[in-house]
Amino acid sequence: MSGTHVLASVHSHVFLSQTHRDSERKTWAVIWLCAMMMIAEIAGGLMFGSIALVADGLHMSTHAGALLLAALAYTYARRHADDPNFTFGTGKLGDLAGFSSAIILAMISLLIGYESVVRFISPVPILFSEAIPVACLGLAVNIASAWLLSGSPEHSHGHGHAHIHDHHAHDEAKRIETREGGRVYLSIFEEGVPPRFRLALQSGPGLLASAVAVETVRPDGARQRFLFDDKETYLESLDEIPEPHSFVATLTINGTRYETLFEENEHAHASVARDNNMRAAVIHVVADAAVSALVIAGLLLALTFGWVWMDPLAGIIGACVIASWAFGLIRDTGGVLLDINPDRSMADTLRAAIETEGDQLADLHLWRLGPGHLGAILSIVTASQRGTDYYREKLARFSSLSHLTIELSHKR
Repeated sequence: MSGTHVLASVHSHVFLSQTHRDSERKTWAVIWLCAMMMIAEIAGGLMFGSIALVADGLHMSTHAGALLLAALAYTYARRHADDPNFTFGTGKLGDLAGFSSAIILAMISLLIGYESVVRFISPVPILFSEAIPVACLGLAVNIASAWLLSGSPEHSHGHGHAHIHDHHAHDEAKRIETREGGRVYLSIFEEGVPPRFRLALQSGPGLLASAVAVETVRPDGARQRFLFDDKETYLESLDEIPEPHSFVATLTINGTRYETLFEENEHAHASVARDNNMRAAVIHVVADAAVSALVIAGLLLALTFGWVWMDPLAGIIGACVIASWAFGLIRDTGGVLLDINPDRSMADTLRAAIETEGDQLADLHLWRLGPGHLGAILSIVTASQRGTDYYREKLARFSSLSHLTIELSHKR
């Protein structure tokens, strides 16, 4: 057995999110908003003798500091994206910043929880006339911050969900010029229904379903013939199309054959494209807004019914919510920093793609390089004389693979 190590050809190592600049701009805008509010609250509190305003202003400074971490990560990653000292680019800086923010969030939740328990044990007088307006002001600022950060398709409100699979993206309908039916469009339709071929006519005379057939030939040589049924405005195949939808399709109309190619791109798990730096920034804002809303509710109930214990209870609930979000963020960003397999389903699909023709995938390493970018190292054992270009072409449909290294071992 002989071994050949073939590395990917020279290419860009910029593995940043497509919305990186937009996310960076939004984060800086929120920092400026928080900074202005912080200055206004501290100055107003000192001028009017309100310790509540001063305290909220100081709290706003910690909020701005956490967001500053996210903004600096965006800026540094962009400016050093082409720095060769970063072997796999700067795409993970956002995950590092997100991990650090999650630690800060966890510490904040502990402080809030501790202070709330202390107030349960030793209640303190509440200045409702100052506390309620300040809490409302904080909520308004956080709503404005959330609005500024919203609109990015990548960010998730970060509670550890949004694990949606979207592995297959099909080509557009294939336009075919025919002698019998004029211009027709052959497509794979599967929106809410099992996948079937559809044949739509744009011009020319109508076609009888009995005169139309499609035969597919897959890379492994497997063939399948599809007959059609008349659906008034289009023709539809009677049988479902099995996965994967990568094959040569031959359309036959009254004995005349028209060949076309169907391919599909394999997309990674939705979490692979998630920007954890933006996610951390959003969690900071949403957590602050949630705490403000709970505090307002607790203060109003305490003011109305004399339930002074509602204020520390709201604090404990807020602490638990923040701790839960922080844990999810630590788990996900920590996994990226430790290079865990980000998508087991894609790893299985990669293995199946390599081993369909008798080759063996002896070793596979799959990890995340940045939002929407994956790196992979494949060790393939083959009895054929195929080169790495063959396997690169075969794996080209995996659009999330931004850095691919292939090691070939040929059996003697």
